Amino acid sequence: MDFSLSDEQQMIVKTTRDFVVNELYPHEKEVEESGVLREDLHRELKAKAIEAGLYAANMPVDVGGAGLDTVTWVLYEKELGRTGYALHYSCVGRPSNILLACEGEQRERYLLPTVRGDRVECLAMTEPGAGSDLRGMKTTAAAAGDDFVINGTKHFISHADHSDYVILFAATGEESTAHGVRKKMTAFLIDIGHPGFEVRPGYNNVSHRGYTNSILEFNNCRVPKTAILGELHRGFDVANTWLGATRLQVAATCLGRAERALELSTQWAVDRVQFGQQIGKFQGVSFKLADMAVELRAAELLTLQAAWKRDRKIDTDMDMAIAKVKATEMLAMVSDEALQIHGGMGLMTDLPLERIWRDARIERIWDGTSEVQRHIISRGLLRPLGG
Repeated sequence: MDFSLSDEQQMIVKTTRDFVVNELYPHEKEVEESGVLREDLHRELKAKAIEAGLYAANMPVDVGGAGLDTVTWVLYEKELGRTGYALHYSCVGRPSNILLACEGEQRERYLLPTVRGDRVECLAMTEPGAGSDLRGMKTTAAAAGDDFVINGTKHFISHADHSDYVILFAATGEESTAHGVRKKMTAFLIDIGHPGFEVRPGYNNVSHRGYTNSILEFNNCRVPKTAILGELHRGFDVANTWLGATRLQVAATCLGRAERALELSTQWAVDRVQFGQQIGKFQGVSFKLADMAVELRAAELLTLQAAWKRDRKIDTDMDMAIAKVKATEMLAMVSDEALQIHGGMGLMTDLPLERIWRDARIERIWDGTSEVQRHIISRGLLRPLGG
């Protein structure tokens, strides 16, 4: 296999790294201390990202995106991941590829404006009583003539308070299967402020300060059939298109933060002197650095392999699950060891390490917990053998 990067890939990596370092790093401390990404700062950084050609880089060229292949996109995501979500995800938008299911008027109203940066979407799937159990969702969309009436609650919905519309997943029926009765699910596009739809403040989060979450309430919210994204009762198909890419994105951003933590730790091991010598000379520190590098390299290779397979349309759910579980758990280990190497200074807000450490915790939970990923991996191993 050829592991070298093309000239174009090297340029994209450098452009993205320079943007993160020069435009986003300077605002990390403000966001961490205030817990807020100021709206005027958000607009300013978003405009710079669009001007730099970094906005919607994950979307195809024919809808206005950069059309990056998956491997290049992962390299780009890795560089963005070096800073916090409030800055890189809010300001350098990567619209959900679910929107590629838009048809007809939906393209002009939702897809194309979102790629341009004129509109922002959020995804509403998780519920208070149904996290990983998607078929356990209680939000319903009942047919009523040419409309659907939606009732239910969603929570943990990222940046909904800064979004223009929601991609909502709701139960629209039931079907009998070999495993019993299961709910059918449908995706809907609903504008913020639509009658019967309210966005309420969510929870304070130890990870990713400034990257807000909200609670969405639907109370007899009536939407037309034209609001359906994709096909009626085929919401799982739409969701699966999104989940693979999202889990790969999580893995890639974890690589960026881990790489930054390792760089800081390596420099500290050289600069910090104790007992008359650099602490990197002590085996207790040097072996930590070695283990961190091994885990980071392994996670990076697994993530890039999954991306490579996706480009060739030979990827499986198992490939994405392996990349996510390895990268997220690697970040937990690397960030924790980075704190240990820095000692007390690692926990001080003067350095980004305590933020990286805190931010790492959510990665093993959202977009499919580590336990869900292990279930997917084991299922991929056992099913071919009849297990």
